[in-house]
Order: sequence, then structure tokens, then C-alpha cells
Amino acid sequence: MNSVDSQREAVAAERGRPPSLKIKPLDELSEIVSHAKAEGKRVIHCHGVFDLLHVGHIRHLMRARQEGDLLVVTVTPDAYVNKGPGRPAFFQQLRAESLAALECVDYVGINEWPTAVETIHRLRPDVYVKGSEYAKPGQDVTGKIAEEEEAIRSVGGRLHLTDDLTFSSSQLLNEHFAAFPPKTEQWLSAFKKRHAAEEVIGFLRQAAALKVLVIGEAIIDEYVFCDGLGKSTKDPVLAFRYRSTETYAGGSLAVANHLAGFCREVGLVTTLGEGSGDEAFVRQALRPNIKPQFVIRRDAPTIHKRRFVDTHTNARMFELYLMEDAPLAGAAEEAFLRQLEGVVGGYDLVVVADYGHGMLTPPAIQQLCRASRFLAVNTQANAGNRGFNTISKYARADYVCLAGHEVALETRMRHADERDLILEVTKRIDCPRFTVTQGKEGSLHYEVGGSFVEVPALAARVTDRVGAGDAVLAVTSLLVVQSAPWEIVGFVGNVVGAQKVASLGNRLAVDQVSVMKSVISLLK
Repeated sequence: MNSVDSQREAVAAERGRPPSLKIKPLDELSEIVSHAKAEGKRVIHCHGVFDLLHVGHIRHLMRARQEGDLLVVTVTPDAYVNKGPGRPAFFQQLRAESLAALECVDYVGINEWPTAVETIHRLRPDVYVKGSEYAKPGQDVTGKIAEEEEAIRSVGGRLHLTDDLTFSSSQLLNEHFAAFPPKTEQWLSAFKKRHAAEEVIGFLRQAAALKVLVIGEAIIDEYVFCDGLGKSTKDPVLAFRYRSTETYAGGSLAVANHLAGFCREVGLVTTLGEGSGDEAFVRQALRPNIKPQFVIRRDAPTIHKRRFVDTHTNARMFELYLMEDAPLAGAAEEAFLRQLEGVVGGYDLVVVADYGHGMLTPPAIQQLCRASRFLAVNTQANAGNRGFNTISKYARADYVCLAGHEVALETRMRHADERDLILEVTKRIDCPRFTVTQGKEGSLHYEVGGSFVEVPALAARVTDRVGAGDAVLAVTSLLVVQSAPWEIVGFVGNVVGAQKVASLGNRLAVDQVSVMKSVISLLK
């Protein structure tokens, strides 16, 4: 057998591998690529979600393969797919297996980061290939194609754009694989006819210029993960084995982080306990464009809410609050009032996240109501305030965002129609605009003198509802201050809510890019 025949046989054997053998960890892929380049082979790299593999993908990959000798494809991991609720439709392993089944693909890897930048640095391919839809970098809402082009050039490679048929996985999935109940699908179909993705994204982009101040208690959320062992042999109690602890920035810290994902400048005034040692954690947990000011409480710790979670189901078994919720008083209250007086008037939007744990006293509330240019408020009802924290303690606001049970607590009417409850609340606070979140029923919006607007829920799965209301308050406030149509406010708010309930607590903050990608995907 001559050398040419040997090479052909080797290629045939290689291409005859089971698809699963083509899927490699990134470290192993890096070694494979390095050896291939040492042998003089030109390595091609493609990257994407590939949620619904279609003819456009196949032709793109075949064209890419023509640029060299070895084609490596990496897929975005499930955790970083921001294509809207219910996405990805196929888990990362299935997406990788589908790509590996293609003859033109030599190797497949599952990425470890949101974009291909780190992967390009690790693999160091000769050519990085994207589709023709990236020919205009300004139309890429993530802005990542420019970073990826810089990465491929930094390793001595080049960017190549294929020019062939293009299809949208999101559009195909939206048209043929309904992710929502029929009523929600009908609402989305009607919404698309009235509002283009560009209109919605326009409001999100314009939010960047807003100066926003967040006021409210800092809460440190702790999730203690445990395995259930069973009933104790001596006492009628359940025993658990400790596994791990995760700590997140919650309360007003989370609200500020959400806003900082959209706005260039975010201020924060919050409370910390004296000598708690929490300030270093808080500063590290806040996004860099947040300017915090701390009110130190000498008579109280920083609020910690510790949740004990079953590792198998993610169900919370019980919660433990570390706090002192007596009203802020004395020197601490005086310092807080001075801080408010010095900063409130300089912001376009003031977002108050009032958790009812003593920070926001009547003098502070009066000052916020008087001095804020645009005041957005939520008064949270939680186990720690037992229904004493209601919206009517604010004389006025420009926008109020409440959960349905918080409206019911304010009115003391448990079984009335939610519209009647909102109308009752308008008699108790001077405020023209309201959002009421209703969980799986979606959201209800009202402007005094106008009509009610209903928007369906967009969550495909619920992991944890903690923090979802804070995210909705933050992002809808940015739209309401711009006088965005209520349909758009509700749509974006429910997209944000869907993102939040899909992850645990405040593990992840929402941001402009992830929301815009979801909006684009849902409206295709």
C-alpha cells in the first residue's frame, strides 16, 4: 500500500469514528490542535449555540471546513444561552452530539465561558469562522464579535465570514416548537405586530445614560446546601449532612447590580452592621460602576438571610434571619438623612427597595418623596416584617411595583379582583403608575386615567423565586421613567423575571446584553 492509500485509509477511519468520540474536553482539544498545527495542518474554529441544527448551520460548517484541514466546533454551554425562556431547547450534550455527527466536523467541545474569546486564546486556531450576519459588527447587540476578532488576531489567526443561506434557530423554534401555552403564544404573536425588537432594544440602550440611585437595606443571602439523612434516632427531628455554602449580594445590593448592568452610573445608599466584616464582601460583590455609601448601624448586624436547601431538589427547608429590625435612630439616622440630602436630587431615577427592616424611617421617606426627581418604590412583604411594611407609608411616588400579595396586604382585601385592589391603592398614595406581579399569571399594569394592561408570564422553568421581584422593579423602572408603552414595560419585566427564576437566588444579575438577546430571540 502506497503512502497516498495509507493517508486515505487513515482519513476514512478517522471519519468513521462514532460521533461521541469526536467530543473532547477543551484541554484535550487544545493538545489536538497543537499537534495538528505542528504537522502543518490549518485549524478552523467555529463557535455558537447551535440549538436547532438546520441546513444553514450545515452549509456554514461545510464552507468553514474548506478553509483548512481540521474543523473544531465549540458550543455555548447551557448556563450562558441567553435566547429567552425555554432555551436552549436542547441540552449542551445533545447539541454537541448533533454537530459531531456531521462528517465535515472533526472535533466538538463544550465551551466553559459565555463567548469564544477565552477558547480562541486556548485553542489558537488559524481561522475563526462566523456567518455573514456578523458582517456588520454594529448590529451585534453583544458586541462580542469585535472581541473575538481581536482574539483571533492576537493568536496570529484571521476572521473569515461565510456567505451562504442563513436561517434563525430562534425563529424556527418560535414557529414550530411552542415554548408557551397557546394564550401566551397568541399574545406574543400580537405583540410582534405592534412592536419590533429594535423598538424594545432602543429603550434598553437609552437606559445607559440614566443616573440611578438605589436606596434600601443590604441583605447577604446565604444558601446552605444539605443532604437529607432521615429522622434522628433520639428526637423527632430531621437530620441533614452539610455539603456547601454559597453567598450572594441580596436586597438593595442585588437591585443595584441589576441596574448597573444597564446604566453607566449607579449610586447606592445602604446599611451595614458595625464590625461585621461584611464591607469587603459587599464591595467585591458590587459591579464596578456602582458607587456605594454605607450607613453603619452600631446597634445591629448586617442583615443575613440564611436558607437551608436540599441538594437533590433545590427546595428550601427553612430560613434563618440574622438581623435587628428596630428603626434606624440617633446618629445613624442623622447620618443617613444627611447622605440623602446630599445625593438624591442629583439622580434621574431613585429606586427604593424597602424591605421593612428599619432603615427607611418616616423622616427618610418624607425626604425621598420630596426630593426625588422620579421615585420608584417597592415595599416588600416578607416573614421579617409580618405585613407591617405597606406602600401607603409613602405619601407619593412616580412608580410603584408590588407583588399581588403586597397589594392585598395594603388593602386588607384578600379575595377582591386585582384591578379593584389597584384602584383602592391609588386612593392611598399619590402615584400615577403601577405594576403588580402575579407569578405564573404574569403581570398587570395601570396608569391613572388609563386602562389596565395584562402581560403573560414568560418563565419556562422555576428554580427559585427569591430576587425576581427586585429584578423586575429595577428594570421596569428604567423603562417607566422613559415613558415606554406599558406592553413593552410588561414584556421586558417578564423576560427579566423569567431569567431570574431560572437561577438560584441572586447568584446571577441580569444585564443589558442578556435581556436584549432574549428579546431578539422571542420576537423572531
